[in-house]
Amino acid sequence: MSFRLSLAAFLCVAMLTSAQAQEKLRVYFGTYTDKVSKGIYQCELNLDDGSLSEPTLAGETSSPSFLAFHPNGKFLYAVNENEVSVSALAIDRKTGKLTVMNSQPSQGGAPCHLIVDPTGKNVLVANYSGGSCICIPITADGTLDKASSFQQHVGKRKNGHSIHVDHANRFALCCDLGLDKVIIYAFDADKGTLTPHGAFDTPQGAGPRHFAWHPDGRTAYINGESDLTIIACDYDANKGALTQTQVLSTLPEDVERKGGSTAETVVHPSGRFVYVSNRDPYNSIAIFSLDQQTRQLTVVGHQSTGVRTPRNFAIEPTGRYMLVANQSGGNVIVFRIDQSTGELTPTRVSVKVPNPVCVRFMAIK
Repeated sequence: MSFRLSLAAFLCVAMLTSAQAQEKLRVYFGTYTDKVSKGIYQCELNLDDGSLSEPTLAGETSSPSFLAFHPNGKFLYAVNENEVSVSALAIDRKTGKLTVMNSQPSQGGAPCHLIVDPTGKNVLVANYSGGSCICIPITADGTLDKASSFQQHVGKRKNGHSIHVDHANRFALCCDLGLDKVIIYAFDADKGTLTPHGAFDTPQGAGPRHFAWHPDGRTAYINGESDLTIIACDYDANKGALTQTQVLSTLPEDVERKGGSTAETVVHPSGRFVYVSNRDPYNSIAIFSLDQQTRQLTVVGHQSTGVRTPRNFAIEPTGRYMLVANQSGGNVIVFRIDQSTGELTPTRVSVKVPNPVCVRFMAIK
């Protein structure tokens, strides 16, 4: 079967190849700033043994709770959740140091998630308070221009929690936790516009938070923050439409639910495993395997060793290690991933990072 490799898939393959050829990766950590945390921190991940170097401050900026790289690797973009803005930072590729270039208002309260579209022309942002999303063009020098498109969600309770583009870069999908919907927009990267296209209704009370694509772009996984579930969906790229196929709990069968919430969804680079983080009081990473023929998820297990309010976590491009940001634990821990089962084994590696809430990898040059 022949197919045309999308830009997003190409970049993923290129990063994987680059990582496999390296011994180390640079890791950036977004945080909530306070008297201890000053902004974005960085360290190095040794791919041979999963060890981390001592984190250092890479750049000062206010509550950079989510981070995204430009495809050219020269710039990093961060939401400034407390200042209701988005910042552009230049990356020193030798040292990893970050320099703030400029910022633009997010036009909505508590911006909590952002991406850079695969063309590198725009930053798309989800605003939690009031429920909205915005597109901000990126200029030739990496700085942010004035917003080119803003979309206000409509409903009694609105909480935009994440925004994502499909592999063809034709549609943007925004999870709104308060509305129990994924709101879908037609996206024009050249014009920087978001145009209402439709919506996908998650189960009532699910509270869709974050969203992850399978590498093939035909399946999406959404974590229900409020009801502690993972929602699997087929995606029709021609129509820009989601269809629910499966809903599973992220908790063990023998656990009686008492509060709690999920935070992040991540698909393994191989496409064989999916992971969801459970926050207090459960403090675990739920592990699911994906049948490559039926596309059905099956629960593998739960890993809780050293996990404390796992806000965000990420798998490095080779798929061997997972780094978990323990927001209340004030540290980042490392798990080794079994390539056959997807199970997580503690490495006992832990580094102190104040209020860590985002993990992002970059090749070292």
